[in-house]
Amino acid sequence: MDVVVGIDVSKDRLDVHVLPSGESFAVANDDESLDGLAARLLSLKADVVALEATGGYEMLAAAALSGAGLAVIVINPAQVRAYANALGKRAKTDPIDAEVIAAFVAATKPAIRPLRDEENRALAALLARRRQILAMIAAEEQRTRMALAKEAQRSIKRLLAALRRELDSLDADIDDHIRTSPLWRVREALLTSVPGVGRVTARTLLAEMPELGSLDRRQVASLAGLAPWTRQSGKWKGKSFIGGGRATVRAVLFMATLVACRHNPVLKAFRDRLVASGKSKIVATVAAMRKLLTILNAIIRDQKAWQNA
Repeated sequence: MDVVVGIDVSKDRLDVHVLPSGESFAVANDDESLDGLAARLLSLKADVVALEATGGYEMLAAAALSGAGLAVIVINPAQVRAYANALGKRAKTDPIDAEVIAAFVAATKPAIRPLRDEENRALAALLARRRQILAMIAAEEQRTRMALAKEAQRSIKRLLAALRRELDSLDADIDDHIRTSPLWRVREALLTSVPGVGRVTARTLLAEMPELGSLDRRQVASLAGLAPWTRQSGKWKGKSFIGGGRATVRAVLFMATLVACRHNPVLKAFRDRLVASGKSKIVATVAAMRKLLTILNAIIRDQKAWQNA
């Protein structure tokens, strides 16, 4: 990476820092300014352009710059902040943040993967909205048990009926979205051929992990946050933990693994063997999650549906 560009994103403005030249400037976060920014960065022969994930404000810039042919990466702001603290940079302004982002990428050289396309982002947005509706339904059902007044109960029931209608509508929209892509229909069928993997799990993987099938088992486990972190110093050896990665993927895989460990003979035998050897149930379940993801990755890679032994 000879030329690294860090961009701090806000709703209306982008602060840009270029390494190794140290050049800094700011542009508006709109279509016209992004066209000019892309041309400027192309003229600088930028090897990588890094933006922090900022709740969606970064998506317009990421899409525009990637579409112009630049290598774009969206990074975790917590990692950048930790890097800044390690450097002793306590001050926090937009220009400083842009500089730290560029320095972080230059130092760590993170892997650059293709950004999700518009169809992936649209499906991910629909699935995220579905999760929000489900959370609201669960909250209202809990309030039903707490409400004493009949008027309050009637209000809750009306809202629950509306939320369930909206859930049905969202499911129909997601079905339509999947049907528009022959590739997604094939991949959904491949993923759901595995006992324990339902449509929600398959669709979440399609939207949130488009790299599935193109990575090896270690890379895909790390991407989902299922690779254990070793904790050791001298003679002391602590417990390993998982974390980071794509939390949404990890959440659906956990539920799918619980089902698979009951109905999938391969995963059930694998988990039971770990428990019998002395592993705790949660450790065995996480290991089964990792194995399930490895199986799904291989199925997409080889384009072969699940077959019972």
